[in-house]
Amino acid sequence: MLEWLKQPWPWYVAGPLIGLTVPALLLLGNKTFGISSSLRHICAICIPAKIPFFRYDWKKETWNLFFVGGILLGGIVAAQWLANPAPVLVHPQLAEELAAYGVTDYNGIVPRDLFSWQELFTLRGFILIVVGGFMVGFGTRYAGGCTSGHAIMGLSNLQWPSLVATCCFMIGGFVMTWLILPHILQL
Repeated sequence: MLEWLKQPWPWYVAGPLIGLTVPALLLLGNKTFGISSSLRHICAICIPAKIPFFRYDWKKETWNLFFVGGILLGGIVAAQWLANPAPVLVHPQLAEELAAYGVTDYNGIVPRDLFSWQELFTLRGFILIVVGGFMVGFGTRYAGGCTSGHAIMGLSNLQWPSLVATCCFMIGGFVMTWLILPHILQL
């Protein structure tokens, strides 16, 4: 059983399990799925300022904090005891293209040649880690939710803003991957 858990799950198993989270949350507790809102709840708890955005009854949303805590705990358990010891498989064509940019060490979840403490203090690393992180946070707030909230919860509820946001996420991802990222990797 443990060996089965260590293997990557196929999309046709993992996808429906993620998708079934939405109706389970709605049917069992009339709750909506989303992760980015948990940061707002944490700020509302920790920042006793009179900022209107953080002045609401966050105690009604504590279930969300337990959900996010479960994700964090699940990630720790998976990394410690369920990690697949096999090296990350990268398509040979992609490996060749990345090698042209000096990216050859991807023996973890993310390439160490791009995301490490040493890389953080380079222009390329600063753009990828700091600027990229800011852009993700800003985009999440601007779009009124993250990719999981819009693409999983919003689309399943047939919400027009979630369809627009998901299409924009996809377009932004394609533009970044094909047009912008190659220039950043050359730095």
